[in-house]
This record gives sequence, structure tokens and C-alpha cells, in this order.
Amino acid sequence: MTGAFFAVAHTDSACPARAGIMDLPHGRVTTPVFMPVGTNATVKAQTVDDLERIGFRIILSNTYHLYLRPGTEVIGAAGGLHNFMRWDRNILTDSGGFQVFSLAPMRKIQDEGVRFRSHIDGSYHSLTPENVVEIQKVLGSDIQMQLDVCTPWGISYKEAEEALRLTTLWLKRAKSAWEKARDSVSDTNGADAYRGKLFAIVQGNFFRDLRARSAESAAGADTPGIAIGGLSVGEEEPVFLDYLSYTASLLPPEKPRYVMGIGTPQYILGAIERGIDMFDCVFPTRTARNGHVFSRRGPYNLKKAENRLKFEPIDKECGCGVCRKYSLAYLRHLFKTQEILCSMLATYHNLYFLHDLVEEARRAIMEDRFLPFKKSFLETYSEGNR
Repeated sequence: MTGAFFAVAHTDSACPARAGIMDLPHGRVTTPVFMPVGTNATVKAQTVDDLERIGFRIILSNTYHLYLRPGTEVIGAAGGLHNFMRWDRNILTDSGGFQVFSLAPMRKIQDEGVRFRSHIDGSYHSLTPENVVEIQKVLGSDIQMQLDVCTPWGISYKEAEEALRLTTLWLKRAKSAWEKARDSVSDTNGADAYRGKLFAIVQGNFFRDLRARSAESAAGADTPGIAIGGLSVGEEEPVFLDYLSYTASLLPPEKPRYVMGIGTPQYILGAIERGIDMFDCVFPTRTARNGHVFSRRGPYNLKKAENRLKFEPIDKECGCGVCRKYSLAYLRHLFKTQEILCSMLATYHNLYFLHDLVEEARRAIMEDRFLPFKKSFLETYSEGNR
């Protein structure tokens, strides 16, 4: 079975929340797991040493952006993405489907694949299920995603069904290309075969029958893992949770489940409760650069005038190096003077906060107390919203 690299260690007695273990080419990863986003072969404002210090064992990078710049020739010559960015732990790469989705005026989708214009210089390029697998092989992705058609909130049934048809067609071709890549010698290291895992992606927008059809196709493809796509695209939180629950319930329990694009405590805990193992988002790093940070008492804006004379940490319960060393007054000063250090420290804190939250959630699952843990955390987080 292709899902054998993943094992469920324990499922909470009161809900589908589960703790698992993934054995990947660059080491073991425990789940649930939040993956920081390193779009351009770097998590913004962080070094790989920072990420290791926090405890991350897997990060996400972006096929579309790396394909355009610096290009597979450069990364291949460097010996793969791990060598290029000096990160010796795991990397998941997305397929580029979401980025192409966001380039609607500059793309053309056909059965063969997607033809699009670069957002950098306007040059024309094509992504197909096959060359997306090959690009991710050159990157050396530990987990790679199939090319899919991501759809926005509010589209018609007919549009969602056509996107699903293409995603399903492309999954079959991606699976075939991945099997060939897996059985061949790696371009980046002649001694080893490519060992990265392929994940299918469930689409279907907000139509239950399409979701069910897509989940059946994804499960039938028997890829090592399955991602739930097409959520967190503009819908309200109750709709997100409803369709997440429904889709997750259709997936085989022995496969890791990955939902793309969620990065707030509420959404992460809601996903864990519904049996999701993996998630990623740019939210914690992007908002950090704008002076917004997480705390147990709710999200907090560093630039508030009230912080001018506050010589206390962002969060007294946080064990990160930023909270142990720096005050709100100092961080506000850095933000107001546009010092780069503010982005670095705020990003470190936000990533540490989410990593710590997910680790706490895992311990709660192992002890059959996830729901009380979630309730207690969110009560403090929402009531203390500053």
C-alpha cells in the first residue's frame, strides 16, 4: 500500500482528531503538523537555523515561483532545493495550481494543461501534470502535489464540475509520471532514486456530490497522501468547517490528510478536530511583517500607542526567545522605525506560537482530551482578543 509511510498513533476518543507519524526522505515528521511557507526557497525573515531551533521538520515551497525564478537549471545544478537553501529536513512543494488560479486573466486551461504568462516578465509557459511532477523531482520534493484546478467561492455547478473533470484527468497522468520518476535515477544525485511522495488533491468546490466524486477518485488513485483543496477560498468559517468535515469523512483513514491554506489558531484547531493531519499558510509570516502577532489572549497589534511604555513580552506564557528577551515597547519601536529586525522577531514568535499550539494539540489527542483543550484555548483566545 502506497500510504504505508504514514501511521496513525492514536485517535482521540471523543472526535476524529488524530496523532500520526510520517516517515519521509529527510526524516520523521509527527502529525498534526503546521508547515511554514517558504515560497521562494526561504521562509521570509527567517534563517533555516531559526526554523530548526523552533522545531520544524517540514516546510512548504512553491513550484510555480521556483520554476520561474531561479529555474530548475539552477536548482538542479545546486543538487536540489535542500542543498540550494541549506535545509536538511523535509520540503513539501505545491503544484503551482493555486498560483495559476490567481492569474486568471493571464492563463488558458485545456485538457493538456495550463498555458500562462509569467507575472515577472510576461513570457509564456506551460504546466502539465507530467512536467509539474518532473519539476518537483528536480527540486527533490519530499512531498509533491498533483497539478489541479483550484476554484473560487461562488462559481456555478457546471464550472465546478469542469474543474473537477480536469483535476481527475490530471491526477491519472500525474500518478503515471510520478511512478516513472520514482523508479528512475535522480537527476540531482546519481546514487539515489527519487523517493518523494505524491499527494492527490480533492476538489469539487461547494457541491457535495462533486466532493464525493473527487474523494472517490483521489482514494482510488492510491497516492501516498491526499490533500483537500478548494477550501478557504472566500467562504465563511461555518461553510469551511462543514465541507471540511464532509470531505475528510470520505477519505481513507490510513492516508495522511492535508488541507491547504489555513494558518490561524481557530482554523487549525477546527481542522485537527475533523481529522486533518497537515496544514500550511502564509498568514503567520505575512501578518508578522505588518506588526500583528499571536498571543494566548488573542491576536495583537504591535504598533498600538499603548505599547510605548510596556516592558513586558508579547505573551507571558510563550517560551520563545523573543518573548523571553524583548518587550512590547522595543518591538513597537522597531516597527515604527521600520527596522527589519521587527519582521524577523515577530515572524519567529508567530511561527513558534503555532508550532507550540500544534504540539500541545498532539499531546491532548494522545491523552484523549483534545476537545477540552480546544475549548479552553479558544475561550481564552477569543475573550482576550486585543
